[in-house]
Amino acid sequence: MPDNTRNDLTIYDDAAAQWWSDDLRWVRTLRNMVPGRLDWFDRFVSWPGTQALDLGCAGGFMAEAMDARGAQVTGIDPSAPAIAAARAHAAQTGRDIRYDTGVGEDLPYPDAAFDIVVCVDVLEHVSDLDRVLAQVARVLKPGGTFLYDTINRTLLARFGVVTVAEDILGLLPRGTHDPAMFIRPKELDRALTGAGLVCGERVGLGPRGINRRLDFTFGPLPGTPLLYMGVARKPG
Repeated sequence: MPDNTRNDLTIYDDAAAQWWSDDLRWVRTLRNMVPGRLDWFDRFVSWPGTQALDLGCAGGFMAEAMDARGAQVTGIDPSAPAIAAARAHAAQTGRDIRYDTGVGEDLPYPDAAFDIVVCVDVLEHVSDLDRVLAQVARVLKPGGTFLYDTINRTLLARFGVVTVAEDILGLLPRGTHDPAMFIRPKELDRALTGAGLVCGERVGLGPRGINRRLDFTFGPLPGTPLLYMGVARKPG
């Protein structure tokens, strides 16, 4: 059963003013995950000239990386302070990114609006996974691509993400995740198929090294007992 003391999304409101400052270790951890994710996502899409949605964009790390690859990017997130931080940083750096406040269960975009939807560090937090994926399928163009990552519901993931990352190392604030909301790959496959999407490749995601600040860097891993990334496509 879900734990109402966890899945605390107010952390994104609280950290918004420091999102781009590098002051918060857990925010740096989220930024450090972007290159490893994109290196794998690059195998499945060509970014230049595409309409791309960053679903659950927070303060804009992934959105700006997608913009740098040549996509026309829209970001959406339920945290108004995070969206404000994302808009401010895009303005400061001259990036033409549209940012909206909203939730994945009710995307404010027309049908077939995007070539690519990217959704990272989000699916394990949403209130209605099936509805979110139905919305993803709706806003994707025929032939469009859904790129995602999430957390597997295993004892190892609970230990690694909650006990170690949150409670011991402080890589994330305590209460960020509710392990009851983690998603097994077969469950996600059923939900993706139910939304009308065709499941593709999947790979693990996790620490691959340490940088000069002694923060973890991330990339693909062969197994999926902790975090995993995947791709799905809309027929067309």
